[in-house]
Amino acid sequence: MNRTAKWVLTSAVLAAMGWMVYSSMARVQDTCEVCVVFSGQRRCTRGAGATQEEAKQGARTAACGVLASGMDETIRCQNTPPQTATCTN
Repeated sequence: MNRTAKWVLTSAVLAAMGWMVYSSMARVQDTCEVCVVFSGQRRCTRGAGATQEEAKQGARTAACGVLASGMDETIRCQNTPPQTATCTN
């Protein structure tokens, strides 16, 4: 592969990576902090998303990842309403 082809390929890869990072960050409009109580434990985490619901779901998923063990508990935890949810945009 000659130098020009390497330069073009490298530029294309960097441009694609930059576009992916920019487009994923551009969607974030709301952030939420959610506190979940599950199996006697409490965990508060933050999430971000295009909508408040998306941000809440992301925060709840993160909290349940720590609180729950196994698929059954994870599903039950994610279906548990949060104890508190504070959102900003």
